[in-house]
Amino acid sequence: MVINIPKGTSGQTVNLQCPRFCKNLSLNTDYVNFVLEKTSINEYYLICGLKMFVFILGGQKMFKLQENQTTVKTEIFAGMTTFFTMVYIIVVNPAILSNTGIPFEQVFTATIIATAIGTLWMALFANYPIAIAPGMGLNAYFAFSVVGSHGGIDYVTAFSAVFVAGIIFVILSLTAFREKLIEAIPDNLKFGISAGIGLFIAFVGLKNTGIITSNPDNLVGLGNLHSPEVLLALFGLAVSLVLMALNVNGALFFGMIITTIAAFVTGQLSFDKGIFSLPSLPDGVIVANPLEAFVDVFQHSLYAVVFSFLLVTIFDTTGTMIGVAEQAGFMRGKTLPNAKNALLSDSIATTIGAMVGTSPTTAYIESTSGVAAGGKTGLTSLTVAVLFILASFLSPLVGAISGVAAITAPALIIVGSLMIGHVAKIKWNEIDEAFPAFLVILTMPLTSSISTGIALGFISLPLMKVAKGKWREVHPIVYIFAVLFFIQLAFLPH
Repeated sequence: MVINIPKGTSGQTVNLQCPRFCKNLSLNTDYVNFVLEKTSINEYYLICGLKMFVFILGGQKMFKLQENQTTVKTEIFAGMTTFFTMVYIIVVNPAILSNTGIPFEQVFTATIIATAIGTLWMALFANYPIAIAPGMGLNAYFAFSVVGSHGGIDYVTAFSAVFVAGIIFVILSLTAFREKLIEAIPDNLKFGISAGIGLFIAFVGLKNTGIITSNPDNLVGLGNLHSPEVLLALFGLAVSLVLMALNVNGALFFGMIITTIAAFVTGQLSFDKGIFSLPSLPDGVIVANPLEAFVDVFQHSLYAVVFSFLLVTIFDTTGTMIGVAEQAGFMRGKTLPNAKNALLSDSIATTIGAMVGTSPTTAYIESTSGVAAGGKTGLTSLTVAVLFILASFLSPLVGAISGVAAITAPALIIVGSLMIGHVAKIKWNEIDEAFPAFLVILTMPLTSSISTGIALGFISLPLMKVAKGKWREVHPIVYIFAVLFFIQLAFLPH
C-alpha cells in the first residue's frame, strides 16, 4: 500500500487510511512518501509502529532517507543488528565494574543511560548509524588500575576523575580540535585503523565462542570444534554467510534470529530468570556536585588518571568513528561531515555516565555490523537507543541472549572480514607509509586495544618520515600526539 502526500500540503491536516493499527491517523505534515511493505504479521506491527513513530517526527526529512538511498525498514533492521551485537555490554560492563564494590544494578542502569543518551545524540544531531556505549578496556582500566590505587581511592572518587575527563572532553569537542585531528591523521593510518578494528572484532568473535582459545606455547590455538557452543557459532556463521551470499537484506540480523532459535532448541539458551525487571539506581546519582568532583581530583592528585582517560577516549572514539565512517563511505576525503555533533555524542555520554556510575563511553565498533546490514542514517542509531531503553525493563531476557556468545559472534567475524578490505588502499610499496599502518593492524588484535594500536601507529609514523627526510609531510598535531602517546605508554598506567 502506498500513500502519497503531494507537495503543497504543508501545514494541512492529511488523513492517512492505513489498515489495522495505523487506521485513520491524521497528521499535519510536509511532503512525504510513506510505504507499507508486505511483511509477516509480526513484522507488520513492528515496522508499521516504528514507521509511524518516525513519520510523526518527520523522520523522512530528518534522517534524509531518500537522499541516502535507504528505507525505514532497512534502517530498523540495521539498528536491531547493531543492538544485538553490542548488547552484551549491559552484562559485561556491570560484571567488570561491580568488582570495585558498585552495585550490579547501579552499573546496569547507568550503562543503559549513558548508551541511550550518547546514541540518541548521534542519531538526532549527527545522523550517523554509530552507537555509543561504555568502552571495553576503559572499564577494566577503571576497575583494576584506578580504584584501589592512588592512595586507595574508592569508586566514587574514581568517577570524579571520569567526570572531569568528560567535561574536558566536551570542551574539546565544542572546538575544532577533534575535527582537525581527523583531518591530520594520514590516509594510510586511517585505512590501517579500519583494517585493525576489523581484525580485532573478528578475533573477539572467534575467542568469545571458543573457536580460538588460549595456548601456553603459541598464546592462541584452535578450540574444541566438537563443543556445543562452537558448533552453534559455526552454524550461525554458515547461515549468515549464505544469507549474505544471496543478498538478503538484514542478513546478519536474520542470521542471529535463526541462531537464537537453534540455541533455544538445543538447550543452550533458556529464560529461567524470567523476562521483566524494573531498572534501579541503588546509589542514586554518584557525582551530584561537579565542584566536588574537581576537588577530589586535586586532593588525590589524579591528574595522570584524567589524562589517561582523556587521551585513550579521544583516540578510541575518534579511531573507531573513522573506521565505521570509512566502512560506511561517510568520509569526504580527509574530513567527516558534521563531525562536531558526532564527536560530542561520546563526550556528553561520558560525563553523564560518570554521574550515574559507569566508565567512559566510546563509539562502538559493533556499529559496523549495522552498517553492513544496510544502516546509513541516524535512524539506525535511534533504533539502537530505543532498544536499549526497552532493554532496561528486559534485563533477564537480554542477558540470556547476550550471554550466548555464539549468537552474536558470527556478525563480528563477518564484519571483520569486510573491514579488512581497507588494506588494499594502503601504499605497501612505501615503507614509511606501510609500516605504521601494519603496526596498527597487527597490535590492535594482539593487545586487545584500539587505542594502543593507534598510539603505536602515531609514534612510528613520524619516526619513519623523519628517517626518510619527509618530516614536512607530517601534520604538527601528529608530532604532538606522538610525544603524548610515548609518555602515556612509557610512564602511565594503561
